[in-house]
Amino acid sequence: MTRATLLENGLVVDGTGDPATEQDVLITGDRIAAVGPGLRHQLPAGLTLADIDVRDCAGLAIAPGFIDVHTHDDAIVLNAPGMFPKLSQGVTTVVTGNCGLSVAPFVVDEPQGALTLLGNSFKYPTIDAYAKALAEAEPAVNVAPLIGHTTLRYACMGDLTRPASPAELEAMCKLLDECMAQGAIGMSSGLFYAEAMPAPADEVTQLARVVARHGGVYATHMRSEMATILEAMHEASDCAFDAGVPLIISHHKCAGPANWGRTAETLPLIEKLAERQAISMDVYPYVAGSTVLREDLVDEIIDVMVSWSAPFPEMTGRMLASIAAEWGVTQKEACIRLKPGGACYFQMHEDDVRRVVSHPFSMIGSDGLPHDRHPHPRLWGAFPRVLARYWREQQLFTMELAVHKMTGLSARNFRLHQRGQIRANWFADVTVFDPLRIRDVATYENPLAQSEGVEMVFVNGVLGIDSGRATRSHAGRLLRRQGARS
Repeated sequence: MTRATLLENGLVVDGTGDPATEQDVLITGDRIAAVGPGLRHQLPAGLTLADIDVRDCAGLAIAPGFIDVHTHDDAIVLNAPGMFPKLSQGVTTVVTGNCGLSVAPFVVDEPQGALTLLGNSFKYPTIDAYAKALAEAEPAVNVAPLIGHTTLRYACMGDLTRPASPAELEAMCKLLDECMAQGAIGMSSGLFYAEAMPAPADEVTQLARVVARHGGVYATHMRSEMATILEAMHEASDCAFDAGVPLIISHHKCAGPANWGRTAETLPLIEKLAERQAISMDVYPYVAGSTVLREDLVDEIIDVMVSWSAPFPEMTGRMLASIAAEWGVTQKEACIRLKPGGACYFQMHEDDVRRVVSHPFSMIGSDGLPHDRHPHPRLWGAFPRVLARYWREQQLFTMELAVHKMTGLSARNFRLHQRGQIRANWFADVTVFDPLRIRDVATYENPLAQSEGVEMVFVNGVLGIDSGRATRSHAGRLLRRQGARS
């Protein structure tokens, strides 16, 4: 018999941004069967209350499952498929392959450079191979894969310190075309990183045209988020516009003290560009970013916390300034000694974060790095933090708009079919949370802490979180681009 759950008396926040209303939600199989009041008296033919798991949701919000649009979860969904850091926040779908980095299509035993952000699971020459591994792993969340430009460069080029040759670019386009045909939702770039920085705009545009032919999207970690951010924004938008593909600006920020306040320039530019092309952005709700250890990001002004270090693992979780003082060297010198490694850089101003989080074009992404020994707290807390800090405490927007930024807007911008709304006949990705209790608990000092207030999470109709605890039921799927062969 088809499994069924009736969520009664909840406040349905449907993901559109419209006002919430008290209704019931009936889930049968992997779909939302009905939404409305008094559903126990309007059951489908052949279904009785005895067949249904009835849950009283009085005082709780019933929302679409949260969509984490910016993750580096490509490998962790295979190696730790329970995905509790995300599922416990109410996340039901993760968009992987961001910042130009994806585990497919590339095979290598020992990844180098920025690829280390994804661990060492580079075993998949095609999206189909990755999909097979994902099906065998049975992840607890859905996975929507982007293809990384940097990964394509590694797969098709020997020397990444230069632009691709015509033959190499042709090989990259062919490989990307195959991945898109197999269901990838788009491409990402990470021009900020050394392996992709030598790529000229035309290289990216040619690849983006492949994405456009398949109806995908283009997400970019731009070439700069510091002094030359406006130039980087124009480059990104021109590439997408020339290719005819929607643009998503990754983790939009104005980084470094010299750039604090410049969202007053960047956000109006995004609005202006949106008059000619489809454009959106994601943001994480913190003033610190996190990436690999890079001495060019160490300015002796901002705080830097080491999240991992291969040569000095005992320094994990410590501040770079303290390590440098202990060693009697500059912070840049300490950074070089600690490499390879990762760090949290406290490089944003809260006023800028508030402006971006509250902008109508912004979606929420965690940008968490699950392989770090001492990760940024966003890995465990980004989504509840938006609701607790920016809706409930600071009232930057309504609860309905907060949920919209994490669900309906995200599904629309990334073209995730029939997800992101509480709507009859759509997939039953559903998060039930307590609006008065939901909050992030993870901190920079203690980043591995479960958020509070998420009561139930359904992925494709299967209960994955019940009363805040994992059920061990894993129902996640690879979300192929609509129209792709499966």
